[in-house]
Amino acid sequence: MKHIVSVLSMVMLCTLATSAFGQDLAERLDSLEKALNNQARTIEEQQKTINALKEELARQKTTVETQVARQTPAEPSAKEEPSEGFGAGIASKVGGFFGGSALTNPYISAIVNTYGYSSNLNNEKLSLQGIPGFTTQGLSSQRGFNLDSVELMIFAPVDPYFNLYINTPITDSGINVEEAYAVTTFLPEGFQLKGGRFKSNFSRLDAQHPHAWDFTDIALPYRAFLGSEGLGGENGIQLTWLPPLPVYTLFGAEALQGNNDLLFGNNATSGPHAFTFFVKSSLDLTENSTLLFGPYVLFGQTRNTNIVPEGPVTGSSTLAGMEAVWKWKPSKSQGVTLQSEYLFLSQDGTIANLETGALDSLRRRQDGFYVQGLYQWDRWRFGARYGVLDLFSDTFEQNGIQRDTGHQPWQITASAEFNPSEFSRIRLQYNHDRTGPNSSVNNAIFLQFLFGIGAHAAHTF
Repeated sequence: MKHIVSVLSMVMLCTLATSAFGQDLAERLDSLEKALNNQARTIEEQQKTINALKEELARQKTTVETQVARQTPAEPSAKEEPSEGFGAGIASKVGGFFGGSALTNPYISAIVNTYGYSSNLNNEKLSLQGIPGFTTQGLSSQRGFNLDSVELMIFAPVDPYFNLYINTPITDSGINVEEAYAVTTFLPEGFQLKGGRFKSNFSRLDAQHPHAWDFTDIALPYRAFLGSEGLGGENGIQLTWLPPLPVYTLFGAEALQGNNDLLFGNNATSGPHAFTFFVKSSLDLTENSTLLFGPYVLFGQTRNTNIVPEGPVTGSSTLAGMEAVWKWKPSKSQGVTLQSEYLFLSQDGTIANLETGALDSLRRRQDGFYVQGLYQWDRWRFGARYGVLDLFSDTFEQNGIQRDTGHQPWQITASAEFNPSEFSRIRLQYNHDRTGPNSSVNNAIFLQFLFGIGAHAAHTF
């Protein structure tokens, strides 16, 4: 009997223990499931926060990059490589100058442009080496060592609505505010507004700073019609429109003060008296090549003393042109760039003849053309350029009589350059120049050095 009671007791104890263990296990499983669910909800919320932050960061980055890129007439897919252009690509690798992001600190850079110059002409003849029938301005280069400029450049977004750009070249003559302008970032439907002082975007060459040129000096037609640095920094306003077309096409218009002292002259009128219209299109011809092209026109009132030696010219001027740039870039270390442009000047007015005291009538119909090519091989670039004036039209009538300018001006150029890095460039260039008075020949050699520090935005196409 005692054995039976003991057995029953053991069975009851085992049953109770099993029941308690099963209940405890179920509670633990339920607790773990609740904890897991809570963690899943927490992870889900954190992932949403991460995604939102990524989207905001991408939006800010796109806004900044888009507004920087909009400064170019076109943004084709054949991009500049670091070894192609001086300073190209630096902005994509650094943040602000002090290490912050572009939204907290500005991009700041300084670029030194210096060169040695040799010529068969002495300095006095160089200063008188104008182009008869086009300009009395001589060459600014002197035999020996020349400091062209030290360019201080600043860029930063002001707020979600504007970007600010400043370029102040420092020369022997002092500090010159070449550019200081704001660009909108908020206008809809592809519109953008620029205001302040800026280099006109009517052409690719005119919009570039001298350190970004493919040669040490500017192309011959630009020197003849606009001066040694093109139109230069002009006070004014610009409106561009990028419509949603299958082919990249940018329309632009500018109203400028007209300070350029060769085509217009700041004394022509008391207010804005120079205007431009331009169209820029680009398309990818192949996977590795891109074409940029477009017409433009500049027109306004003229009053200056740099056209003829007799005295000031007063009248109206229109300069029309067509440009084309083709780039082939099969790899980072190899590429070809071909660029060409045709310009036509129409100018009517009077010459205040200081010798006779009379007003002589003036009628000009002159043109110019240049073509240039560059081949890049690794860190080397080799270039050639040809420029000519009075190609199809050479009318310069003073009081109805054709003026004899002596000869057809032309120039050929050859260059070789080495880019040790994205921050430095060494260029050797030779000019054979037949543009001076009395058919004088200027055989000139440049040895140019460019050095850049700081965060400099990549050059446009």
